[in-house]
Parts: sequence; structure tokens; C-alpha cells
Amino acid sequence: MRPRYDKPLLSVAMARGIAPQQLVKESGRDAAQRLNVRLLAHTHALRIDAARQRLRTTRGNLAYRHLVLAHGAQTGLPAPLSAANCWRINHLSDYLKLRTALQAGPQRIAIVGAGLIGSELANDLALGGHQVTLLDSQPEPLARWQDQGAGAQLLQAWQALPLRFVGGIELTAVQRIDGGDQPRYRLSSACGQQFEADQVIAATGLQTPNRLAQSAALDWDCGIAVDPATMGSSQPGIYALGDCASVAGTVSRFIEPISRQASTLAAAICGCQPLRYESRPVVVRVKTSSCPLTLPGSTL
Repeated sequence: MRPRYDKPLLSVAMARGIAPQQLVKESGRDAAQRLNVRLLAHTHALRIDAARQRLRTTRGNLAYRHLVLAHGAQTGLPAPLSAANCWRINHLSDYLKLRTALQAGPQRIAIVGAGLIGSELANDLALGGHQVTLLDSQPEPLARWQDQGAGAQLLQAWQALPLRFVGGIELTAVQRIDGGDQPRYRLSSACGQQFEADQVIAATGLQTPNRLAQSAALDWDCGIAVDPATMGSSQPGIYALGDCASVAGTVSRFIEPISRQASTLAAAICGCQPLRYESRPVVVRVKTSSCPLTLPGSTL
């Protein structure tokens, strides 16, 4: 049963001195009671029978008149990364397990991916006293904003931290090596460089799972294609919002658009005055406390 928490805090908690237990705002059970919601915890959605309007779950079938898909996205794992050899910090439960693994003291941490999340985690863990190696295929962190000089600013700010950035790297292998009670990992690159770490974190972007969408034959365009007038999918009665929804081929990976999408969706379901979801330019705030940045984002 997942609790309520602010997801952006996962990449800044150490620098801000936030203990893991302080991240939780409210338990899932308490939130459900407050909102008068029937919560089926520890339940997995398996497939959608759109013709019969049934959602098959691990706790049986649920009939629906309106079905809202808000299952988010998951960290993509390009080879040679796998769930067995790296952490994926996309949920509080994953983050809490990582914090537990780091309780023994300063460790060597390799982070693969120097985008927004990878850069924030690298900054946070380095401020927490860990030796961080940040790897990316691009020559600078935050390569998406190279024209803004974002990567150069971070590299300058990181000079005083135990944080090493290595760009232009193509990983070819991640090997677990003998470490006694504490396993260690060796990361190898196509150019022959090798890096050793006690923990490996993947920050290699998000991918929207397509299993449920495929089971209902929903139109797909980098995510579940929806009509911005209603947030409805190609199947009557099925809607989507958040990380799993695609509007005109664009998937939002940010929090701000979700509340506006929810308002559009709620108006459509409740038969209220239509409230079309309008894409807006977003501002991206990079929470690297060594060098906080505000950067232009996409229109979402």
C-alpha cells in the first residue's frame, strides 16, 4: 500500500537532511479513508476486456463504466543494465531500499545517465558523502540544455564535490565481482574504460508500459494516445493521464500537467462543462543544490 509523498524529494533528500521516514506525508489507507475511496492495495492490473468493460486483476475482475489509466512509466534499462545489477529510483519503495543499503557509510556509486534525475541524484549523493561517478553517452550532463550552458555550470559547481562526470561512454558490460557480504560491480565501456562501484543506479529515462494498452487495443503514440478535449483513449470509457498518456505524440514526464489533465478528465466523466486540456510551456527546475538551475522545457 503506497503512501503519499512528494516524488521530487527523492533526488534531494540527503542534501536537505530529510530522513527516509520524513518523506511520507500520509499512508495510503489514511488517504483512501479521507477521500472516501475504495483502495485495493497490493493488487495488479493484468488486462482489459474493453468489449465487456472488465478489468482483470490479481484480485478478480472489476466491472467499470469509466476506466482511468494512471499507471505511470518505468525506468528503461538499456543493455547491459538489468534489474539484477542496478537500482531504479522511480518510487519511494525503491528509494528507501537504496537508503538502507547506504547506511553502512560512504560508498562508491555509479550513476548511468546524466539527465535531469541522474544529475540531481549525483549531486545529492555526493553531498551525502558518497563517491559518485556519473556516466553518460553525451559529452556533458543535461545535454538537452547544452545551448543554455547547463552542463558546463554543473561541472563547474561539482569541482568541490566527490563527483566525477565521464561523458561519451557506451557501456558494454556490468559485472558483479566478489565483495564478500557487500557485492561490488565493474562497469566496462566500449572504449576500454572500467569503473568499480558498490552500487549502480540507472537514470536512463522513462518508458511507458504498453501491456494494458495492448490488451484493450488502445491507440499508441509513445504512450496511450488521448483526445485533449476529454483525455479519452481510442476505446469508449477508457481514459489516461500522467506519464502514461500521450497528447499529440508527446508524453509528459512532469507533475504540473497532471492536475490540469485530471480536471479535463473529471469534466468529461461527470458530464460537466467541457474543459479541454491545453498544452503549455513548462519550466524545469533542476534541484542540484550545488548549482540550482531553471531551464525552459517542452510544451506539455
